[in-house]
Amino acid sequence: MAGNTFGKQFTLTTYGESHGAALGGVIDGCPAGIEIDLDFVQRELDRRKPGQSKIVTQRKESDTVKFYSGIFEGVTTGMPIGFQIINENQKSRDYSHIKDSFRPSHADKVYQEKYGIRDYRGGGRSSARETVCRVVAGSIAKQLLQQVSITAFTSSVGEVLMEKPYHEVDFSYIEQNPVRCPDPAFAKAMEQKILDIRKQGDTIGGTVTCVIQGVPSGWGEPVFDKLHADLAKAMLSINAVKGFEYGSGFSGSKMKGSDHNDLYNDDGSTQTNLSGGIQGGISNGEDIYFQVAFKPVATIMQSQPTINKKGEAVEMKGKGRHDPCVVPRAVPIVEAMAALVLADHFLRSRTSRIDV
Repeated sequence: MAGNTFGKQFTLTTYGESHGAALGGVIDGCPAGIEIDLDFVQRELDRRKPGQSKIVTQRKESDTVKFYSGIFEGVTTGMPIGFQIINENQKSRDYSHIKDSFRPSHADKVYQEKYGIRDYRGGGRSSARETVCRVVAGSIAKQLLQQVSITAFTSSVGEVLMEKPYHEVDFSYIEQNPVRCPDPAFAKAMEQKILDIRKQGDTIGGTVTCVIQGVPSGWGEPVFDKLHADLAKAMLSINAVKGFEYGSGFSGSKMKGSDHNDLYNDDGSTQTNLSGGIQGGISNGEDIYFQVAFKPVATIMQSQPTINKKGEAVEMKGKGRHDPCVVPRAVPIVEAMAALVLADHFLRSRTSRIDV
């Protein structure tokens, strides 16, 4: 199976399935001498883990990570960093009803057609449980990027959209509510929306906004590996993501150049930031900000028509433990993937000029 490695200089390779024995990975390219706070790594995992509130899946996993290499006496050695998270609370019997059938809008059918076999337990490798490995690697990348701040938050759930721009909200409130929205009024409305949807046996999507501060000018490559292109790939690789936009995004297509151009101040900063902190694929020192759109979870607790392996029409109703909305748990995943991209480009930027 190809496509299990992300990054070029700072890389992550992951393995494991939702209901397998364990998930894990190898981080390579991390420089030696980085002090690693293992408690911070676990706190990041706790933000992603299931069962943390009544609006997420009730699967109970401690998501305790164990490191096997690459860290000695709390400091990176420059060697590959190997880690593993044991699966503790699988209920594979909840998926026996889809052994020979395909959930609509899930990866079931395409996995079967691509490989001729699939692990139907929880979706196997296609499950969002794989993202636990990304959060581990992202927490290491964050500790490499001490000067950079990466903050993601829920900005919408369904039609409930937070109206304030990111610079007008208090980021400290993000972790004070289960939906991870920095606006208290909208956080309550989003939480209620998710609860209502869950009672209906349905699911709903939403958006995550991410703000990156402290990135100096000069990170990113000018052609295929543009910084925003790599951020887009990172976000679109996350389960259930359907869209990505940075800076002015699609709204910029409706503007005139005279309105969209970010004019310079005397110190080289810009008066506006419709560029989203990136120009020509390279960071310009301003805040980098983007939005990620998540679709509703494909598995719903309602009967739906589908087909089985023989192409016969059958009825299916979801069973087991699933998120009615993935967005709150996706917040640390978005941050982790952004950190992996930035760590990669930080290291690559150090080879751009011999005089710096």
